[in-house]
Amino acid sequence: MFNSSADRRPRLLALGDSYTIGEGVDAALRWPAQLAAGLRAQLIELDSVEIVASTGWTTDELQQAIDARDFMPPYALVSLLIGVNNQYRGRDLDNYASELAALLDFAVRMADDDARKVIVVSIPDWGTTQFAVAGQVDATRVALEIDGFNAIARRTCEARGAHWVDVTAISRDQAREMLADDGLHPSADQYTLWVDAILPVARSILDVGD
Repeated sequence: MFNSSADRRPRLLALGDSYTIGEGVDAALRWPAQLAAGLRAQLIELDSVEIVASTGWTTDELQQAIDARDFMPPYALVSLLIGVNNQYRGRDLDNYASELAALLDFAVRMADDDARKVIVVSIPDWGTTQFAVAGQVDATRVALEIDGFNAIARRTCEARGAHWVDVTAISRDQAREMLADDGLHPSADQYTLWVDAILPVARSILDVGD
């Protein structure tokens, strides 16, 4: 599944679903790409960004993609954002907890077995979107379920010593109207707000790197 690399140039590995691949926005405006640009603007070295994500993926589908791919660790920074499709498809929380734990363990291995180099990003609340309103989705139910998934993700993250960044509040507040053309996924402007929250954490990780 992976090979050790002698190349120690700082690289970012971003694992996730549509929120990480940036459904509906230009590749340069996905939040991992914006994060990399922000780090470089602050003179923090980052060589490249590798994204393993696709629209619609659940935790098990991300794991399948990981199992089918070759990786070249170590990565200086690894991010993980996954679970919205588990919630959307009605998957149970125990299943999510088990599969997320395995994904986070993988993320830590990719980060040179150092959980302090891993950032887990919370699941945003799609129940606030135009797509949800048009579909007469029960926004209260979605919010409660998203909170349940995020509570598991945060506990799993913190138990391993990884970093937790909350973007859910952003998606429910100032960014709720910042959407791509589909009325569901975040726009580039919303991703910029996410990066404002993620960047200080990423910088602290890379500032104390090897």
